Amino acid sequence: MKAIVLAAGRGARLQPLTDATPKPLLGAGGKRLIEWQVEALVAGGITELVVNHAYLGSQIVAALGDGSRYGASIRYSAEDPALETAGGIARALSMLGDEPFLAVSADIYTRFDYGSLHSVADDIARRPRERAAHFVLVPNPDYHPSGDMGLRDGRVTREAKPWLTYGNISVFHPEHFLGVEPNVPMRLFPWMYEACEAGRVSGELYQGPWDNVGTAAQLADLDRRLSE
Repeated sequence: MKAIVLAAGRGARLQPLTDATPKPLLGAGGKRLIEWQVEALVAGGITELVVNHAYLGSQIVAALGDGSRYGASIRYSAEDPALETAGGIARALSMLGDEPFLAVSADIYTRFDYGSLHSVADDIARRPRERAAHFVLVPNPDYHPSGDMGLRDGRVTREAKPWLTYGNISVFHPEHFLGVEPNVPMRLFPWMYEACEAGRVSGELYQGPWDNVGTAAQLADLDRRLSE
């Protein structure tokens, strides 16, 4: 299974920290945010990576290189302007191949076991018409108390309550993106809700360490906890 690490965001809420540094290269616990992700993916047996980038993207390429020092092989998908999640995935589709792939955000920190998703990808590959994607959901953080979607019998739906938060970790079948214009910005939601309501998106709840770094205060808090 390949993975795309989504690293094209501007990080406006982290200004001025992101004025001269792209958000994925901000540090916490002695490593860049994106390095935590790359190392976790490799630990899960996922070594073929695509990193998309836009704002100050050349810095990301220079920092990670070909990925060999992490035990990975990294290719890059450049965007100008940034294409949002669905648009960015559509642009990188030729690099991701014909098999289900993992999509993760570069700016989350988690200890989720990415290796556990290999069997999920295998099942999606066998029956893509029934199972287009798999979402990892997390308990709602304080800054997003209303959540995004619910789980019912292992399926993601917006009808089940209580709602949980999308954890920015997904497995997709590439066929699901064939109709997405690769050079037009397009968000993942609400586009994916149609597949959710059709019962084609499975899900799981992860309750371990997970941070979505969006502000300077959140970055400082994560840095403190990882440094301890």
